[in-house]
Amino acid sequence: MRALVQRVREAQVTVDSTLVGRTGPGLLILVCAMSGDDEATAAALATKISKLRIFRDEAGKMNLSLVQTGGGALVVSQFTLAADTSRGNRPGFSGAAKPDIAEALYLHFAKVLKELGIATETGRFGAEMQVQLTNDGPVTLWLDTDIP
Repeated sequence: MRALVQRVREAQVTVDSTLVGRTGPGLLILVCAMSGDDEATAAALATKISKLRIFRDEAGKMNLSLVQTGGGALVVSQFTLAADTSRGNRPGFSGAAKPDIAEALYLHFAKVLKELGIATETGRFGAEMQVQLTNDGPVTLWLDTDIP
């Protein structure tokens, strides 16, 4: 799986001008299931993200995790993270998991975050979404389960 993680002060996602998910201070997580991923992959990535020490402690040092701060997460599916641009200017997305598998893994990823005690909301899989955020830092990380 791939994820683009952004530390945010707030974030929200709308579909057809209707708010479907939001978070206050915490993380906006754009996530993409890749071919060959499974529930264990999704759970491992969710667990890793929950433990990333990217929030400031009382001394201003990035030393606290999402779990430690009590922040929330907004999880948005984004198959374009699978983009392959090695063959020209038009991205290919054949590395992304098939939609039915991707949706199940996306929902499992969000479920694991909730089970870890993180207030978690989601976008709507497969929908045309508008995402708004106030990045904090900015702190933005790229995670890929194929890269240690």
